[in-house]
Amino acid sequence: AGLGIGKIGGSAMEAIGRQPDAAGDIRMNMIIAAALIEGVALLAIVVCLLVFFL
Repeated sequence: AGLGIGKIGGSAMEAIGRQPDAAGDIRMNMIIAAALIEGVALLAIVVCLLVFFL
């Protein structure tokens, strides 16, 4: 999950550098994508724990 979020962050900073006027939209999309990645990682941990203990 950390690698994905790092790549998203780097790409977002590069995009904001190219188009500073679109910073708000780019930042919002970056936060949504990071939240989705974290959600998938958390779900994977929960599934692994369920499989391990059940």
